[in-house]
Amino acid sequence: MNLLSYIPSPGSSAIHLGPLQLRAYGLMIALGVILGVRLWGKRMTLIGIGGPEQVNNVAMWAVPAGVIGARLYHVATEWGRFSDHPFDIIKIWKGGLGIPGGMLLGIIVGVWALKRENLPVAQTLWAVAPALPLAQAVGRWGNWWNQELFGGPTTLPWGLRVDADKVLDAGYPAGTLFHPTFLYESLWNLALTMILIVVGRRMLAARPGRLLAVYVMGYGIGRFWVEGLRIDAAKEGGGLRLN
Repeated sequence: MNLLSYIPSPGSSAIHLGPLQLRAYGLMIALGVILGVRLWGKRMTLIGIGGPEQVNNVAMWAVPAGVIGARLYHVATEWGRFSDHPFDIIKIWKGGLGIPGGMLLGIIVGVWALKRENLPVAQTLWAVAPALPLAQAVGRWGNWWNQELFGGPTTLPWGLRVDADKVLDAGYPAGTLFHPTFLYESLWNLALTMILIVVGRRMLAARPGRLLAVYVMGYGIGRFWVEGLRIDAAKEGGGLRLN
């Protein structure tokens, strides 16, 4: 099998810069946040509300809240893995974020921070909507670095190759390639970012806050599709994967 017939996985989940060892999962999340906040700030400037300082002040509250909410959601839906090892809860660099929890707590705290900065809620939600899937599109590459959350077996030329021990743990023979669900979701989120930017131009004059609802709906559709491809164990409710 030649290199062009599959997507390789990185040999390590860490990036070494001299004596420093940085977790790639965390770096991808941080890069996604930076790009998302920059896009959000540019859109705020475009409609003439707020400024870089106010955007950063809101992000200072909303981003950590989103990460904490995502982690708590993951822990709650995977409690069996953490009940005997509670200190593993803080080991976020090993992966494990639940987007629904991050969205919920991030939005709640974000709206509170908006009011604290005297920013109009509806217009600010309009500005931030495309920034959310952009951040998620970049952050999803953390799963590639960790070789986790891949889909079922595939013979497609973009199948993902993972380490032999992970193949065996998944119950498949050596050499099996898998659907790169991280890539599917990343591309979906990039497309959603562009759609929200285009659709948002028509929604700014009337009910701008509803653009966030379009994001939630669009992300939900993509996530439902991707979840159907995944083979890792997950808690379910009503036949749907919860994490």
